[in-house]
Amino acid sequence: MGWLRAAVLGANDGVVSTASLLMGVAAAHADRHAILLAGVSALVAGAMSMAAGEYVSVHSQVDSEEAELAREREELATDADAEHRELASIYVGRGLEPVLARQVAAQLMAHDALDAHARDELGITEVFRARPMQAAAASAASFAIGSALPLLVAALAPSGALLALVAIASLACLALLGAAAARMGGASVGVGALRIAFWGLLAMAVTAGVGILFGAIGAG
Repeated sequence: MGWLRAAVLGANDGVVSTASLLMGVAAAHADRHAILLAGVSALVAGAMSMAAGEYVSVHSQVDSEEAELAREREELATDADAEHRELASIYVGRGLEPVLARQVAAQLMAHDALDAHARDELGITEVFRARPMQAAAASAASFAIGSALPLLVAALAPSGALLALVAIASLACLALLGAAAARMGGASVGVGALRIAFWGLLAMAVTAGVGILFGAIGAG
């Protein structure tokens, strides 16, 4: 669920930022080649920025996890009895009888003490371990996929309808992404779709307005 939500948000960023940039450049009366060049540059730069940001962020989480595991490893080496009591108390808190909790803790620690404490005390498991490269690749890919939609529309749309078609296609995509994110979070699908579409429309309108302003200044 976490990865899916991150992918939806990455695609949303790709749609908003690339569509806004395309509309801003188009509103400044640039030719199609300049518009598409700006769009491709936005896709590549945005994807790399997302990848770099996600890598740094997740790698910080990896450093934190490694520090916690190192501390746990030292505690197991210096005071295994206290760690056994700590693990048993966790199981008691989850509903086991004290005697059974101590037995479970003893058996799990005999099998792999560090893994037992990492999973049940620290919440670190192999499935949910932070993976910087995977996170970076997923963020870059989702951003690129989101960026590709307005870029494709800009490449195929007639010049006179480019602004309108990019806006319509991007808003439709944003509404779908907002609905998907809301559904995953258990919120109202309609509200989620409208909220993200509103902010996307605002971003595109402001950027287009800036493009019109600078286009008028350049023409003057």
